[in-house]
Amino acid sequence: MKKQQLAAGFLLSVVVAVGTAWAEPIKIGAFFDLTGPSSAIGTPTRLVAEMVVKKINDEGGINGAPLQLVIADDEGDPTKAALIAKKFTESDKVVAIIGPTRTDTGMAAKPIIEQMQVPTFMTVGGDAVIAGGKFGPFHWTFKSPQRTTIAVQKVYAYLNQKGTQKIAILTAADGFGKDGKAALETLAAEYGIKIVAAESFQATDSDMTAQLINIKTAAPEAIICWTIGKAGSIVAKNVKQLGITAPLFQCHGLPDPKYIELAGKASEGNIMPSTKLMVASQLPDTDPQKKVIQEFIHLYQDVFHYDRQFPINTHSGYAWDAIYIVANAMKKAGADNEKLRDAIEKTTGYVGVSGIYNITPEDHNGLGTDSMVLVQISEGQWKLMK
Repeated sequence: MKKQQLAAGFLLSVVVAVGTAWAEPIKIGAFFDLTGPSSAIGTPTRLVAEMVVKKINDEGGINGAPLQLVIADDEGDPTKAALIAKKFTESDKVVAIIGPTRTDTGMAAKPIIEQMQVPTFMTVGGDAVIAGGKFGPFHWTFKSPQRTTIAVQKVYAYLNQKGTQKIAILTAADGFGKDGKAALETLAAEYGIKIVAAESFQATDSDMTAQLINIKTAAPEAIICWTIGKAGSIVAKNVKQLGITAPLFQCHGLPDPKYIELAGKASEGNIMPSTKLMVASQLPDTDPQKKVIQEFIHLYQDVFHYDRQFPINTHSGYAWDAIYIVANAMKKAGADNEKLRDAIEKTTGYVGVSGIYNITPEDHNGLGTDSMVLVQISEGQWKLMK
């Protein structure tokens, strides 16, 4: 494929109205689930992407060239995601891509991205997009949310510390849920944990009572649920209704005020791994991420007022980190596909909202367990667990 270059090699055009010289805009494709099942995540992710691009442009852009987002809605549909990825690369001539929202749409777009050789920083939760092997190459694909395995390790380390040995898992049957199930099963023995029951459900199901009855019969010491969106709140309610006393752990995709709103009192005591964004005020001043997180919160809430419609959740910082890492690489490498990809892959010590990133050829995420905290819902609030 012919390498995508900036139009006319960053030729300058004079904007007479403000007396400022700008280079041709650098196009970045950005696609999210804006109207589909994960629109509550995808829509604010788009807003954050626009917020970050405005901030970068206000500070001088990329070596004098402004960033320009080319935004698309994949509606949470894998087929549409693949078509959008193709349009981004063939028609829109984007230099890089941000998104999508769901693991399934990310996996559908990845073959196009790898074939067309466009650096892409996904905002999906599942590991499959950067897992390699049977999941295909990920040479051009990166992702900003923590790996599923990192979130599982965070939970398992806590359970191991508490002496918990028998657990049950309840996972969605979509790509994200299957990713969680695989990690939970693979890592269990390493932490001395036995899975005594494993149930699944469709992400669109409205009741998981049957699965939880089977789980209750197995008498686990803890239950781990792996899903995003409304389904997690339904599980919490069903657990409460059945009088199950084993603590409920949710995954890293559910720390969100919406979860508490939907689950109500059933959310009380629930534990889940999270980015530090959810407990920013509870972080020690020595935490290197705290200043970055506070700046993000200030812009999101006080300047752009996005929280009026979309309160901050654990997903909120993913586009911030993805775009900043790509932008920082552009400042060093320009818009040549291969040079930009290589520069992204050499990212080290980037302090972001979601963690401190150290990307390597083997790890196109670059976050460890220290990027996550465990949070517990107490009286309707997020509490940092020590």
